Amino acid sequence: MEKKKALKESLTGYAIISPWLLGFFVLVLGPILASFYLSFTDYDLLSSPTWIGFDNYVQILTNDPRFKTSIIATLVFVFVSTPLKLLFALALAVLFNTGRKGTGFFTTIYYIPSIIGGSVAIAVVWRQLFGRNGAVNDILDSLGIAGLNWIGNPDTALSVLIILVIWQFGSPMIIFLAGLRQIPTELYEAASVDGAGRIQTFLKITLPMLTPVIFFNLIMQTIGGFMLFTQAYLITQGGPMDSTLFYALYLYEMAFEYLRMGYASAMAWILLVLIAIITIIIFKTSSRWVFYESEGGR
Repeated sequence: MEKKKALKESLTGYAIISPWLLGFFVLVLGPILASFYLSFTDYDLLSSPTWIGFDNYVQILTNDPRFKTSIIATLVFVFVSTPLKLLFALALAVLFNTGRKGTGFFTTIYYIPSIIGGSVAIAVVWRQLFGRNGAVNDILDSLGIAGLNWIGNPDTALSVLIILVIWQFGSPMIIFLAGLRQIPTELYEAASVDGAGRIQTFLKITLPMLTPVIFFNLIMQTIGGFMLFTQAYLITQGGPMDSTLFYALYLYEMAFEYLRMGYASAMAWILLVLIAIITIIIFKTSSRWVFYESEGGR
């Protein structure tokens, strides 16, 4: 009787989550397995896939200069934008953690760019702002500074996208703010009694106690940076001179412009491995700088 009851409860549970299971197998696991198979084929979406073994991977790694260009552009973008984004997010979170009247309103205002920042409309507006006749150059001209061809210059095009992504610091800011509010006030009171200043308190208490949150934000923002596509596609189209040819954008070009779906699938798996390697490195090094209170130290 008890076995029948347990079986009934199990079936009921599976019935409840069946929509999620169906979506996972059809929309997630299925495409993952399909892309893995296609990465070993020559497939153009119009004819049946032809098995070619590791040829796609060999060509990508040894005979594709644009692949190397996209890797470099993506790594530079991620390693510059992610720390700056987290720095701005942490600074605003500390500022808004004072509990003063009106901080909730300003927190909401600063969070809005994270919601709309990845939209097509914002990308178009950003392209207009940094255009040759855009508002940014108008402001520089009013200050007596010659305007720049921000988007058309290989030396500045990447900076335009980095600034856009940094502007979207609202999401990690909210997470930092939640982490700050979990730090026991007794620690600050003890530091005040000992005569510690604001800088000492921040470096000795706030920052160490916040390292698990920093670690989480670092992982999430790094992964997100590798998958940036919309902004680069709409603002620079990978140019000029492939200076903003991010990996996801190049993958899209190979799949849907050149119809080399097998090649693009191999690129996707290489990207997965690259992100996994960087994530593992961050995890391995976290023991040196992430503080967990339950462990009693670093």
